[in-house]
Amino acid sequence: MSAEKKVHLDARQLYSGLIRLHILHHAAHEGIFGLAMIEELARHGYKLSPGTLYPVLHGLEENGLLRSQPQGFAGKIRRVYRATPAGQKVLKSAKEKVRELFGELFEDESAIEIARPRPRVVPVRATNGRNQGTAKVAL
Repeated sequence: MSAEKKVHLDARQLYSGLIRLHILHHAAHEGIFGLAMIEELARHGYKLSPGTLYPVLHGLEENGLLRSQPQGFAGKIRRVYRATPAGQKVLKSAKEKVRELFGELFEDESAIEIARPRPRVVPVRATNGRNQGTAKVAL
């Protein structure tokens, strides 16, 4: 196996936990479905195919962290996932661990650099509600 391929595999292993936490975070706040999570994760730089995401969702469900049920959505039946009480408990614990890790990872960085807002591209709407393009803003 080439060194480049090994680094890619190692990075995927690290990111897989972050992806699971991201899914659990959203499912704790609202019902989620596969395509929407693929799009949400893509906004954060994770490029997942349905063949990658759905086994993750099924695994979280098999482990009792998510519960799903079919729901009608825009004329289609979608499987909507929500965090279970066990999933919410795991998420709460994970948030504490992530907060601690974040502090360690960035302890050498200045607080100003960490807190600096990053520009994001957001849709700009006219008063009539129609899209008028996008703008880069600091959120």
